[in-house]
Amino acid sequence: QVQLVESGGGLVQAGDSLRLSCVASTRTFRSYAMGWFRQAPGKEREFVSVIRWKGGITHYADSVTGRFTISRDNARNTVFLQMNSLKPEDTAVYYCAASVNLGSRYEALQQYNYWGQGTQVTVSS
Repeated sequence: QVQLVESGGGLVQAGDSLRLSCVASTRTFRSYAMGWFRQAPGKEREFVSVIRWKGGITHYADSVTGRFTISRDNARNTVFLQMNSLKPEDTAVYYCAASVNLGSRYEALQQYNYWGQGTQVTVSS
């Protein structure tokens, strides 16, 4: 069982930046693809970004491309999401997720085996 703990959320103004962190409790962190999802009130959980275990290949949702950057530090069992130029529509609970065997459908929630509890990000206009 892998436990994921997110941190770094908060209340910011439009145009500000935040960096989310997610620490994983596993000795094999480097073998997992690590993703970020978000869920706004009344909406379904949606894909934000993922970084694969091999080669550091990354993918982003169109809505965050150019503003968000995902990275990982395998020595610290941590994945980060740097969020710049935040917009009110980025307001959501952000969830960290880990995938044992991520396929081509990296946007699908079913591809991920473990989830964190989430951290709230609120962007005021």
